[in-house]
Amino acid sequence: MSHPELPHTIKLLTIWLLVGLVVFLGFKAWEREREASRFKLAGQSIVLMRADDGHFHWPGRVGDIEVDFLVDTGATSTALPQALAERAGLKPLGAVRTHTAAGAVHGFAARADISLQGGVSADRLAVTVLPNLGAPLLGMDVLGRLHFSQKPGELRIEPKE
Repeated sequence: MSHPELPHTIKLLTIWLLVGLVVFLGFKAWEREREASRFKLAGQSIVLMRADDGHFHWPGRVGDIEVDFLVDTGATSTALPQALAERAGLKPLGAVRTHTAAGAVHGFAARADISLQGGVSADRLAVTVLPNLGAPLLGMDVLGRLHFSQKPGELRIEPKE
């Protein structure tokens, strides 16, 4: 008994879909590896490498939610996007008005458990929650507890003695 042949175009389409899938998965693996290489532990030191966007990113968590904090030495306090705060179940403690590069913004204050790769954490940290913030910002309320130094393309963070 002979099996009917698949049409030539279906064979070609299947091959191209498989090639596309392999390329896509390879790109995603390369992207993950690149992101992981921006964070290193060197003894007691945490080393962050500058990302393509020009910022230093520090992987961490707000409660149980994984986040990628932008290190912002110009921010007095840590700020979170409202959507992230809602996913983390943060409760508003009161309204706040803050000044950003975009002008005055209204949001609310909350408390959050922040943990960062490398063993740095801040429990029940007072944070500012803003409705249109693009990414979580790690401010001096956390960074000020640490010693940090910068070289071109590298931010080295160590515990204060």
